[in-house]
Amino acid sequence: MISYDEFIRRKEVRAPLAGMDRVPDLPAHLFPHQRDTVEFLLRAGRGAAFLDTGLGKTVVELEYGRRVVEHTNRPVLMLSPLAVGKQHIREAERFGVDATIARDQSDVTGARVYVANYERLHLFDRHAFGGLILDESSIVKSFTGRTSRALMNFGRDMRWRLAATATPAPNDHMELGQHSQFLGAMDSSEMLARWFIADQSEMGRYRLKRHGVKPFWSWVASWARCVCKPSDLGYSDDGFELPPLNIHQQIVETDMSAGADGMLFRIPDTSATAIHMEKRLTANDRAARIAEIVHGEPGEQWMVWVETDYDADAIMASLPGAVEVRGSMRTEMKEERLDAFTRGDIRILVSKPSIAGFGLNWQRCSRTAFVGLSFSYEMFYQAVRRFWRFGQKRSVDCHVAMAETELAIWQTIQRKKADHEAMKREMFEAMRREVLVKHVKHAYQPTSAARLPAWLQTEEMA
Repeated sequence: MISYDEFIRRKEVRAPLAGMDRVPDLPAHLFPHQRDTVEFLLRAGRGAAFLDTGLGKTVVELEYGRRVVEHTNRPVLMLSPLAVGKQHIREAERFGVDATIARDQSDVTGARVYVANYERLHLFDRHAFGGLILDESSIVKSFTGRTSRALMNFGRDMRWRLAATATPAPNDHMELGQHSQFLGAMDSSEMLARWFIADQSEMGRYRLKRHGVKPFWSWVASWARCVCKPSDLGYSDDGFELPPLNIHQQIVETDMSAGADGMLFRIPDTSATAIHMEKRLTANDRAARIAEIVHGEPGEQWMVWVETDYDADAIMASLPGAVEVRGSMRTEMKEERLDAFTRGDIRILVSKPSIAGFGLNWQRCSRTAFVGLSFSYEMFYQAVRRFWRFGQKRSVDCHVAMAETELAIWQTIQRKKADHEAMKREMFEAMRREVLVKHVKHAYQPTSAARLPAWLQTEEMA
């Protein structure tokens, strides 16, 4: 008969360990939280590194890739967003990891780490690789996206898989299901059926069952390391304190009579059509306000974010010296301009968060501005975290221009931010439960001399 505690323990759901029985010694340049994460991933074989910006995801990915190459004697493919590959290669050179850029399968000539952009996935043969690493892996979150399906197919049956991102599921938990499915921990549909319920008051959005919160996050902790700061894994936070982030709302007055269709003034609503109409009407005013701020600090490097092409046209007309990265440009040109900004060769760069908001390390810059916003909190969060990240030495100033009629967007962003912070607290509390359990052993200190029982004593001993 088993105990009740053992009965409960057997009902826990955990991802299987499919990696190394013995992890080799890891290099001294890894911080303790990075070493802990790499060791966990190598034992798991297939796992996720949800490390906040600036905590060293790239170093973790490269070290994981290096060890998988050594263990399997096969190449490992590391996929990354546009222009991030060159950044990864510089990090690999810095830490002595054998890695190179690959544009297609013909570049794969030996057992090392190969870095490629996501859009080149179709140019590689999945059977040629021993492992797959997804940098900025939130790309898998779409249930129906072509890229997501392609990644699932490419990685299937691979023993070694790593997904790394800073912000899993910023607004709901569905992205974690996609990560779990990619890693082979559990199908997303099974995850939903086990721990979630469709909330009809929220248009059928899934929410965690109340009794399932702790078991769910404990299960996530069995295949992922979620770290906001090193102390989440029991280590010191020295050197990992964030500088101040200053958000400046720039409210732009607008002519409410324009587009009023015979009325004294227009009455905008929050529909997608109405919001885009408002944004078109206010684009020049928002661009002028941001341009004034950028011109006011000529000695600073600036990243200016836009949400639409008409926002980009407006700000480019107001900032003659700016350089733009637009989606319609050739991939090589986009990569060249993003890398030039990374090196500090471009002072003012204009682009969309969907193009340049993921993976790039821009701690050298502490000034950023948004000419326009979308309703996506993830895009806003990721764009800001290019600068406000561990390693940034100065306070970061972020200016957000919006018309009075567009405040509903900002209110939505703030609500999603609160949801994100609540989810992160749950994740990190689960991580602490999993990795900070300490078994303290006290040395036995006898207080009296041991005596044999009377029936064992001889006459002499008695």
